[in-house]
Amino acid sequence: MRITLLSINAKYVHSSLAVWYIAAGMNRFSSGMHETSVAEATINMEIDAIADLVIEKDPDLLGISTYIWNARLLPKLLAILRNRIPTLKIVLGGPEAGCNAKHWLLNGADYVLSGDGEYSFPLLVRAIVNDSDFENVPGLNRLVNGEFKKNVIADSAVIADRDYINPYSNEYFDTLGGRIAYIEASRGCPYKCAYCLSGDSAVTFFPIETIKEEITLLANSGTRTIKFVDRTFNCNPKRAYEIWQFIIGLDTKCCFHFEVAGDLFDDSLINLLQMAPLGRIQLEIGLQSFYERTLEAVCRKTDLLRAKESIKKLIHPGNIHIHNDLIAGLPYETLSIFKDSFNQAYALGAHNLQLGFLKILHGSLLEAKAYDFGLIYSMEPPYEIISTPWLSSEDIKIIKTTENALQHTYNKSRFLSVISYCLTATNITAFDFYYGLGRAVQNHAMPLREYTEQVYNYCLTLPGIEPNKLRDHFICDMLSMTKGKSMPKIFYSYGEMKKKAVTIVSERLGRVVDYDEVALLSDGAVAYADRAKRDLVLGVYEVNVIEIK
Repeated sequence: MRITLLSINAKYVHSSLAVWYIAAGMNRFSSGMHETSVAEATINMEIDAIADLVIEKDPDLLGISTYIWNARLLPKLLAILRNRIPTLKIVLGGPEAGCNAKHWLLNGADYVLSGDGEYSFPLLVRAIVNDSDFENVPGLNRLVNGEFKKNVIADSAVIADRDYINPYSNEYFDTLGGRIAYIEASRGCPYKCAYCLSGDSAVTFFPIETIKEEITLLANSGTRTIKFVDRTFNCNPKRAYEIWQFIIGLDTKCCFHFEVAGDLFDDSLINLLQMAPLGRIQLEIGLQSFYERTLEAVCRKTDLLRAKESIKKLIHPGNIHIHNDLIAGLPYETLSIFKDSFNQAYALGAHNLQLGFLKILHGSLLEAKAYDFGLIYSMEPPYEIISTPWLSSEDIKIIKTTENALQHTYNKSRFLSVISYCLTATNITAFDFYYGLGRAVQNHAMPLREYTEQVYNYCLTLPGIEPNKLRDHFICDMLSMTKGKSMPKIFYSYGEMKKKAVTIVSERLGRVVDYDEVALLSDGAVAYADRAKRDLVLGVYEVNVIEIK
């Protein structure tokens, strides 16, 4: 049997781990009896182009890894494939299909698998070939004479020896091509967050020596970013310490990304991470809300005080990129309460504040309680919240406007000194600043130079702003962001003093600097970007200010 495993990623820079697990499972449990290949696409491709990737391989059986980001295009894709390859059998897996199996069986799939596909998929192939033993395939969903049948999902806790299933084949590395690589040291999550599909599942911890070997392979693969997909990486602090200690000791330029719980850090973990090389580690810390009633409603147990203190300690040395998460649309959180959560999270000083919107995922506890809570959400992927009894659709628009401004400025390390100056000079809250900016400047793929000018014009309208100081902050930020390459003309400096400044800076740095890398400030001082000194955490260049005579 010819088998193709298809992943449809959100972006080209992403890679898929799931399909390679299943390919490895086929090799392990089918003894090479079948020809298994992998095809990777992105949601930005034309549907026909994705179909062609599959058709070129002429499979008898197609497996597709499904998620909320690719589910919307699947019905049309399946219809095209049904028409082009009438005998094709289609298997869907992944969280989107596995938790909504009946829907997908009625809309183009022959089989849907829930649970660990690397083990169940080979069993399904065997059942299809023999036309028997379908009842023995864990997590199999199918229609039999119009009747929906679902097999029990295997307990992942009994699948603990990862040596049997190693996704990192030679073919995997041949196709990775420097894209983001993914790895998991554990599967499952001990917590019960109602909006998540991983909640309250048995945690399988994979052999730690195997994880170290895989880390080394990935670090030498040419990728620059390696993301751990563990839902709560530090749920076992002792294991987290050992893996982080190993990563810190590597000779690599790779950055390693982890999702962690902020209240599970002890002093030993914090002290260890404070020794990490600059830019080696990124931590994504889910706060979600600072409102206790909301956290209780979604079964999110967090010691907020301890989490805040840990985040501050982790940020302080400046060597680790900290990414905090909030979710808008959770039960009991009004706009006023959400603003407070935003301002508290922002005040922690993380390098990125992701402002997400609640998604009611199939199979989540919150889906079962959505009616009771009065949550209104889209029936189409990604099932995003529309309104709640506490947050109107207009309130959500306000938050989306704020998110747009935040994403195009602070979260991209843009205008950092400008924003700090404006918040200090005006004494307005962070939420109000970004909401005002979002209303004034709606950025939808706007060129940076044009966006900079509009942000500048917005900041000029704020009370307490001194135009010369504001201009100087913009100049320094543009130098730090782009070495001055996108400097708007309103900040540009000309004349003999500029020429003299370029000469002085060139002598100081021991090289000929570009004209763009130097700018004159309002008091006659010179600001310049040192392109040899770049902050590996924020991605910005060092800016120095000198006096000239």
